[in-house]
Amino acid sequence: MKAKKILFITQEMVPFSPETPKAKRGRFMPQSIQELGHEIRTFTPKWGNINERRNQLHEVIRLSGMNIIIDETDHPLIIKVASISVARMQIYFIDNDDYFMKRLMIEDADGNEYPDNGERAIFYARGVLETLKKLRWIPDVIHCHGWITALAPLFIKKAYADEPSFRDSKVVFSASSPEFKQDLGQHFADCIPFKTVKKSDYAEITAEKFGYDELQKLAIKFSDGIVLDDPNVNPDVLEYAASRNVPVLPYQEEDKAMQAYNDFYETVMG
Repeated sequence: MKAKKILFITQEMVPFSPETPKAKRGRFMPQSIQELGHEIRTFTPKWGNINERRNQLHEVIRLSGMNIIIDETDHPLIIKVASISVARMQIYFIDNDDYFMKRLMIEDADGNEYPDNGERAIFYARGVLETLKKLRWIPDVIHCHGWITALAPLFIKKAYADEPSFRDSKVVFSASSPEFKQDLGQHFADCIPFKTVKKSDYAEITAEKFGYDELQKLAIKFSDGIVLDDPNVNPDVLEYAASRNVPVLPYQEEDKAMQAYNDFYETVMG
């Protein structure tokens, strides 16, 4: 079966975020896949350092307005869009005053990691999936790229398993070397359950702690294919990926990555 529609749930992308290897892949991966003939959609968080005026972001009222409940608190979902005209791409931004407004990606300006990073990941994943339902766009492959996307595979395969938008979608997750140090903690683990998602779905992974590697393993458990996003993924995570008996794409250099991703999507589609 040939993949036609590819959804990218990404963590960062130039020119909206500072230029990093992950931000460059977040930007050029969707464009390259589109140029190979696929239809794409791309989502990214509206980090606090993204200049809305310079990048011409504007709110999409018809998609905004939903409240996402995390830890019994309502968090309004705000959807904004911007275009990269040279690539003929429209980018959807997930925003919220509590989790993203005036806040950076992992840590504040003083280098302190945000204590609610786990909750931000919950909000982002659920925000993307709820927005896609409203768009009524059904992806063949969903590629999750970056730590803040790591809960999307779990929600797609469990909470949204019967939704027409996701029922037949294959999920690919990009595993990477650690980006943060903190243990997300028991409180985060308690906040994840939603609809049919239960703590028992990830209990064996997070029995002792819930850090970066555990978050990666959780994503891997519910994915149909794994991409190694850099050459320094922790061996323990690699071993877990190998144990899942799903296709794994080794790290690819930039000049080969996009064609390799395209071929990998076809492999995952089976």
